[in-house]
Amino acid sequence: MKTVLAATLLLVAPVAAHAACAATDFAIQDVKVSAIGTGIATRLSVKGKLVNNCAAAAAAQVRLDAKDGSGNVLATKMGWPAGTTNISPGQSVDFDLGRLLHYQSDMQSYSLTVVDVKAW
Repeated sequence: MKTVLAATLLLVAPVAAHAACAATDFAIQDVKVSAIGTGIATRLSVKGKLVNNCAAAAAAQVRLDAKDGSGNVLATKMGWPAGTTNISPGQSVDFDLGRLLHYQSDMQSYSLTVVDVKAW
């Protein structure tokens, strides 16, 4: 019985370590927004850096909200900047989530939020 208990603890311990990582353990830095091109060929660029401040390697999902001048959300997209790769503690990954949105001329502001954390 002790062997089964010890084996179970060894299997659950890594999962518990990853559970400690939360959305608040990630930071989004150096955000730069620009519209590239003109007319119908205009595309949006929303670049930034996702930093893992958690004690364990993990990945984070980021939500991008595009808003009009009144703060109403016009479009929302979500993405995993590191894909299915964990980001090591203290490390970062560069991203551009703008390619997920179709540019609209009434888009005036953008917000980026970490909404989920997962260890792959």
